[in-house]
Amino acid sequence: MENTELNITEVISGVINSLLESLFNSIDSNLFTILDDITFLNTDILKTDSFEKILGTSSVSGILLVANSLLIGFILYYSLKLLLSNFTYIDMERPYQFIFKLILCTIFMNFSFFLCEQFINLIWLVSSSIRNIGENLFNTNICFYELIEVMNQNLITDFSFNIFSLDGLIKTILSVGLLNLVFTYSLRYIMIKVFILLLPFSILSLSSNSTAWIFKVWIRSFFSLLFIQVFIAIILLIIFSINLHSSDLLSKIISVGSIYALIKGNSYVRELFGGISTDVQINLNSMKSMMR
Repeated sequence: MENTELNITEVISGVINSLLESLFNSIDSNLFTILDDITFLNTDILKTDSFEKILGTSSVSGILLVANSLLIGFILYYSLKLLLSNFTYIDMERPYQFIFKLILCTIFMNFSFFLCEQFINLIWLVSSSIRNIGENLFNTNICFYELIEVMNQNLITDFSFNIFSLDGLIKTILSVGLLNLVFTYSLRYIMIKVFILLLPFSILSLSSNSTAWIFKVWIRSFFSLLFIQVFIAIILLIIFSINLHSSDLLSKIISVGSIYALIKGNSYVRELFGGISTDVQINLNSMKSMMR
């Protein structure tokens, strides 16, 4: 009887280990190859035909057409407010000041694609420079692909996956952390495109003192979304400066902390500069729910 129960336990354990090993191998072979592409963004994010059409290639197409149409609304809004100020005695900016700001906003608004391109390129150059420093110092690519390769080769010493061992637990944490990173930075990728499309409207908001706060919120959120890749490049630089080419317990614990730091990178940047959250948390419970 005891042997039967023992055999059933071993079979169940083997099935669980086999399923999780297949899942984690699939994650490693398919997901981490794209993680660098969706994290370290450059101007290629703008250079797609469909996105350029949505944003508008001229002032009479796409989002730019809508933004330029709103110019009339801002003029009517200011005119009405100026008229009412004669009765309510509310302080108003002078007409020539409003017209001057409106002209400047119109110019910058219609060059919003160029402005975004330069801003994204600046962040890309900063993050690339940080990674290049690491490549020159450590003679290895500072990227997610290389990091996960190092962790899989040097930190997981068990030849067969076993969720009930320390290596199995660490492998599980690394794979689930990888899933979190992929979904988090995929959401960030989408939100950056959304904020790029909102740029013409945020620039237009500067033409009126009562709506200027919209641009302040936009620039803080957009900057924090882009700056994440600079922050991640710094974290990766620190991780590669630590000796992970070892199978001792300290290296394994540090590897777990490294993944956690990468996951929380968005939260740290948001606490420093403000902005929106793109955190996506995938844990073991949600994975079990998806497999049901």
